[in-house]
Amino acid sequence: MGFSKKTRQKEIELLKNGEEVDLLVIGGGITGAGVALQAAASGIKMALIDMQDFGGGTSSRSTRLVHGGIRYLKTFDVQVVSDTVKERAVVQHIAPHLVYPDPMILPIYDEPGTTFTMFSVKVAMDLYDHLAEINKSKQLRKYANYTLTKEEVLKREPQLNPDKLVGAGVYLDYQNNDSRLVIEAVKKAHDDGGIMLNRIKAVEILHDVNNRAVGCTVKDMLTGEKFEIKAKVIINAGGPWSDLVKSIDNTNTDRPQMRPTKGIHLVVDSSKLQVPQPTYFGSGTDDGRMIFTIPREGKTYFGTTDTDYHGDFENPTVDMEDVDYLLKIINRKYPTANLTIDDIESSWAGLRPLIIKDNTTDVVSGASQSVSNSKAPSTVSRGSSLAVGEDGLITLAGGKLTDYRLMAQAALEMIVKKLENDFNKEFILADSKETIVSGGNFDSENVEEVLAEFAKIGEDKGLNHEEALSIAKMFGSNATKIFNLLNSVENIEGLSKAEAATLRYSLDEELVLDPVDYLLRRTYHMLFKANTLNEVKKAVLKNMANYLEWDTEELSIRTEELNKAIDESELTYLK
Repeated sequence: MGFSKKTRQKEIELLKNGEEVDLLVIGGGITGAGVALQAAASGIKMALIDMQDFGGGTSSRSTRLVHGGIRYLKTFDVQVVSDTVKERAVVQHIAPHLVYPDPMILPIYDEPGTTFTMFSVKVAMDLYDHLAEINKSKQLRKYANYTLTKEEVLKREPQLNPDKLVGAGVYLDYQNNDSRLVIEAVKKAHDDGGIMLNRIKAVEILHDVNNRAVGCTVKDMLTGEKFEIKAKVIINAGGPWSDLVKSIDNTNTDRPQMRPTKGIHLVVDSSKLQVPQPTYFGSGTDDGRMIFTIPREGKTYFGTTDTDYHGDFENPTVDMEDVDYLLKIINRKYPTANLTIDDIESSWAGLRPLIIKDNTTDVVSGASQSVSNSKAPSTVSRGSSLAVGEDGLITLAGGKLTDYRLMAQAALEMIVKKLENDFNKEFILADSKETIVSGGNFDSENVEEVLAEFAKIGEDKGLNHEEALSIAKMFGSNATKIFNLLNSVENIEGLSKAEAATLRYSLDEELVLDPVDYLLRRTYHMLFKANTLNEVKKAVLKNMANYLEWDTEELSIRTEELNKAIDESELTYLK
């Protein structure tokens, strides 16, 4: 089934002609995508809209970890940690090409504000492993935690500062491809009959004579046209935008609920900062923040900050203050790196959808969360909430990427009851632990072997091993579709055959409407391949202009927008 600009227009026409859906999801980040994934798999007639691209907000701007949050044990969020550490293995099972185990090293320093000592980190790691039931899994048992002496840490990471270093803990965590996790969930929901629309903005919640929410006026951000979507149930999964979505509902009287905070990440070449495995440490500044340094695709990225945010939600940017803060910490922890802003090849900034409302209920754990607005951002719980307005509008907010399936499950249980009680429509929920995302249709316990088999297909068609394996890791079982395009795609100056086939697949099957969709979210070219970006972007623009039938004016606009996005990523405005 295609998933392109053409299918998007057909589905818009269906809705414009009065097609009513059982469920309308507002927000196409990982939370909304999770709701759509299970809803469509359960046979619920549904539509999802997002004013940007799928995952264009928070869900493409994370630390790219399916992270259990070991530091939350220090603030006694044991139930939240318990649910999320178990959930990592579930997410790996349903998206095996995108989520993989990658043990984290946690150096321990004897310094002010340190999160853990060698004693407390071992206690925390043992509890962490117990909550994750690592010893009960043959697959995970090899990742049981252990400690390292100072000498062992420095042998593994010689660039680390030895001053006041006392040792380290090593425990299981998972890396992931956040924006591709969103699009693979969206694609599967679309395959199962869901209407999935990017660049459609919710403008106003519609009501019947009894003030019950029955739909939404929306705006197509490509054409400017407004139309109505009729729906029996509406869920607001707007992430940091949740309060803004509620503000277009004229029956809403809730106080603002969200307290978004900004986090940033900076990317340098691995030759500048040599980190053999994901590393996690306290900032050493007594501010309660934790810093990650993570190797990926020949690069090392590091972050994150945690500061209250009051700017443009659609486009949070990196400030010089953010850069100075991180470089100061990284250069103290890795003193031989001597990083400056000129070493930064790319960057990203994102918003965490934290909740400030008192006495909310975490839908993941069921625990009551009393969240004070006076707390430092880094100490605010990452709990979630699920609430129903007087008009029936459901709002699902907060949480972490790791929790998205659990949050969606709780919301769908509420939605199914509402559809049965109010509309006499019965649905049996699909098991979301077994609802595999697009591209994940293979044995999740033998990922490396299966991906190597997929890559061999690409090699047999003329790709080198690195190209074929990269496509297999990014697209999973859908890689074979890309390999099948190799002989039919035209040669495009500036793109390899592999890149040309990948671009064509994304245009046909991943609703790419803009070069940033492709270069930043469908692939990570803007983030981890900055050295080839200038040549590639020209080819991508030219190819997309032909495919999407842009006129000269449209191509000029898209080119300017892409160049602006690249300048922001490369911090040109700060350099």
